[in-house]
Amino acid sequence: MQKCSGIIICLILIGMLAGCEQSSNSHTLRLAHVLDTNSPVHKGMEHFREQLVALSGGKMKVEIYSGGQLGNERESLELLQLGSLDIAKVSSAVVENFVPEMGVFSLPYLFRDADHYWQVFNGEIGKELLLKGEKYWLHGLCYYDAGFRSFFLRKNEVNVPEDLNGLKIRVMRSNLQIRTINLLGGNATPLAWGELYSALQQGVVDGAENNPPNFYQNKFYELCDYLVLDEHSAPPDVLVMSSHSWNKLSDTEKEWVSEAVARSVVFQRQLWEEMTAKSIAAVEEAGVTVIRPEKAPFFESVQPIYDDLEGSSLGELAARIRNLPPETTVPDSLESGGDVQ
Repeated sequence: MQKCSGIIICLILIGMLAGCEQSSNSHTLRLAHVLDTNSPVHKGMEHFREQLVALSGGKMKVEIYSGGQLGNERESLELLQLGSLDIAKVSSAVVENFVPEMGVFSLPYLFRDADHYWQVFNGEIGKELLLKGEKYWLHGLCYYDAGFRSFFLRKNEVNVPEDLNGLKIRVMRSNLQIRTINLLGGNATPLAWGELYSALQQGVVDGAENNPPNFYQNKFYELCDYLVLDEHSAPPDVLVMSSHSWNKLSDTEKEWVSEAVARSVVFQRQLWEEMTAKSIAAVEEAGVTVIRPEKAPFFESVQPIYDDLEGSSLGELAARIRNLPPETTVPDSLESGGDVQ
């Protein structure tokens, strides 16, 4: 009942905003997400807004509602399906509840490195997956960089999977993540993100996993001696548009939106890379030991996950991704957006 009430309130609010919009000759798109305004992903969406205004000569605008003002990520996707919201930024881990194929991005050690995952996101496979949600009224626009997730630990140095044996590692309430940690030898411990700092402080868990900017910004480096860059997963953020809204656009408007999105991807990727490098340097300066282990032994430990997927559509998709040869040319989507500021 509470969830339904929340959605109804959002619908009323959005309807009121839409009414105000009618007094203008411009076409205003409403975009919702749960991040704060300091996030590189939020700044990427701001760049999308700026570029869309510039490309359309002010005929198209974007209203951004940050910090979960219009609900959580799942609720935002439901609003898109109803046509009551135009665009939402959500994690691929949430999209997979609507588009199962997106679950491939949560598989452990799927990507060799950042070049590999951008090859996927900007290539044929990434484009295929963005359109998989059309039958659910979800039109994927692009992927934003949410970084690689890695381990950070209070007192334990980890160079090989065996070093995780018996360690209590905080994870999200995800069956795949729980199994991944357990296969690596750790003791997966589901825990709310907001409880993690005190759990580390009190020794309830020995460590956790997330991307370096989160490790730094949430000051976990005050409690953890080690950051282990094993980069076990890299679920991206996804910008999704309601198919109801997309289908109402003219061909020219669709071109403006697509180009503005492409430019924002380049801009956001650069911001994320800079923040990741800055975060790693900052925690090293604070006394954290940064470890870059060999990934092969870690992947071997989680092989049973891939064995279970063999013969399935998700397994075949994972194999396509893993078997992609390194690119020798710059993807087209990275060549656009030369006006990045």
